[in-house]
Amino acid sequence: MNEQVGYFEADIPLKIYGLSEKSVTITFGTAIDNDLLGLITYFNQLLLQNPFSGLITTVPAYTTLTVFFDPVSVMLSDLPGEVCFEKVSAHLNKIAQTKREKTSKIASKLIIPVCYGGDFGQDLSTVARTNKLSETEVIDIHTVGQYIVFMIGFVPGFAYMGGMDIRLSTPRKEVPDAKIPTGSVGIAGNQTGIYPMETPGGWQIIGRTPLKMFDVNRSQPSLLKGGDIVTFKAIGVKEFNAYAEI
Repeated sequence: MNEQVGYFEADIPLKIYGLSEKSVTITFGTAIDNDLLGLITYFNQLLLQNPFSGLITTVPAYTTLTVFFDPVSVMLSDLPGEVCFEKVSAHLNKIAQTKREKTSKIASKLIIPVCYGGDFGQDLSTVARTNKLSETEVIDIHTVGQYIVFMIGFVPGFAYMGGMDIRLSTPRKEVPDAKIPTGSVGIAGNQTGIYPMETPGGWQIIGRTPLKMFDVNRSQPSLLKGGDIVTFKAIGVKEFNAYAEI
């Protein structure tokens, strides 16, 4: 398997390996934390601002960034190297030598309205009971926190968010639900997330947002992206319906 090891910001080891003939993956580390997320987000921004010929898209994850490209365009480029992996890796290593600006903005902050409990969050009572809290306490804790989007995956637009208060940690369901409604806000372990479309799922559903989390007609289909900072705001049914009608 093709593989290279380089460094980002002089002392952060990067492992670049060939995932397929049309993609490579960069591994930035092994620990899932905010600092690593910041590095991945910044590197991704640098790459998108300074693309190589043939770059198609990038997919950030917890500890990696996968880069997809058109092999024909890469081979026709003037990048150094004999094969696609060498050419793409050369460009990525060049990006890695860019000195990070401390003032660089790496995140957007978004407030997500959520109607908690009842028909919108049928598992709110389970989360409360599991953690020996009242349903009101669960809502208060969930809305006071700040969450970082670690990655988008599972289905298009599904944001995996870290930073949840450990007092809300609740295991996934042993038997997943056949249908989770669009916009459902759930908890699984120490993470919280939002279902952007109706799909089966095993997260504990505590509420629902009226916001459209994924829309193919938008320039950026996914409302959230890796590195974004999210807070939740509790709303009532009337406000939910008002949002939904917009």
